[in-house]
Amino acid sequence: MFPLEIIGGGRMGEALLSGLLGADVVEAADVVVVEVSADRRTQLADLFPGVTVAETPVAAADVVVATKPAGAADAVTAVVAAGAQRVLSIAAGVTTATLEAAAGTDLPVVRCMPNTPALVGQGASAVAAGTHATADDLDWARTVLGAVGLVVEVPEDQLDAVTGVSGSGPAYVFLFAEALRDAGTAAGLPAELSAQLALQTVVGAAALLADGQGTPEELRAAVTSPNGTTQAAIEKFEELGLRQVVTQAVQAATDRSRELGA
Repeated sequence: MFPLEIIGGGRMGEALLSGLLGADVVEAADVVVVEVSADRRTQLADLFPGVTVAETPVAAADVVVATKPAGAADAVTAVVAAGAQRVLSIAAGVTTATLEAAAGTDLPVVRCMPNTPALVGQGASAVAAGTHATADDLDWARTVLGAVGLVVEVPEDQLDAVTGVSGSGPAYVFLFAEALRDAGTAAGLPAELSAQLALQTVVGAAALLADGQGTPEELRAAVTSPNGTTQAAIEKFEELGLRQVVTQAVQAATDRSRELGA
């Protein structure tokens, strides 16, 4: 029996595997990745020498379900039949109740909402325990997810809001970077130069926040000189309702996450 099995070799499955191996949480020989695509199996085998890559679930004690939401319940049913002892699911919107029903046993289930910066070890993940999950199961989930970034624990009824903030959140930042790039071009900058400046501005601002240089409010105030250029821009953002737009967008993502789990 393998110590760890990852069901789904997509971007998040690959990110978790890379983080776990890089942090020496597991050895390559102790991991199996299950992936239905033959081409993707070949890619994964090349990327992770020593890791077993399979088409269908095999016997494994600990399982991470990294499939698309529609396939999560079937994946749990399959891994339970293969002998799984506990499951961590990263399928968006799929509740622990749904996964426990699919298991048909007292299988410990931990549900997680990660995000794509896990691909570069900068993820933000929230975990919630199912009915049968113990503190040990949560510690295991934190260890797995901690290999690729920050991990917090929340009640399951908050995971949809987590999805709206951090799960979908990277796309909001990318959209802002895209808009900033295009705005620079519209203001007269060459497209390539505007793209460089916009990208580095987003990266640099995030680095200041991550470095603990101040809260978002403090850092914004430090840049905003009275009656200066930044103040003119901030006033325009406020006039056009940026905060309200962000609030409504996060709520829309939260609502959609609830719909997916219904």
